[in-house]
Amino acid sequence: MGRGAADKANAAEAAEAGGQLADVESQAESFRRARRARRSELVDDYVELIADLIADGGEARQVDIAARLGVAQPTVAKMLKRLTEEGLVTQRPYRGVFLTAEGQDLADRSRRRHHIVESFLLAVGVDPEHARLDTEGIEHHVSDATLAVFARFVKEAGKP
Repeated sequence: MGRGAADKANAAEAAEAGGQLADVESQAESFRRARRARRSELVDDYVELIADLIADGGEARQVDIAARLGVAQPTVAKMLKRLTEEGLVTQRPYRGVFLTAEGQDLADRSRRRHHIVESFLLAVGVDPEHARLDTEGIEHHVSDATLAVFARFVKEAGKP
């Protein structure tokens, strides 16, 4: 099947499924946005966890980060190097990992997004366990506009 025929077949399948195939630029932008979100997802998760560990126990150690994320320590070491290069964390031998002002700001924004998404899921009736699990994926892929709608919904529903 040639490219033109394949495009027509894909459009026909989309129409049969009840959806309209988006224009090329809109669809491309959707995929670009998803790729950007995936790239920043790990960074967001690391800085949010580091902030939580510091708030809970006064320090964030590489071993604790690895255990909480379910990854090996060399994986954490590689990411911490990247976060250091990006100016989000500093490391001190035998003292752990600390957030820079920029890292703390990112952690605060990530925590806020996390809270809004989880509160929204709970407000629409998702059970707490699934809300907690699903929030980890959703929070990175929601636009600021959608997040604002979630926050407004939660506020109007009278949820915290």
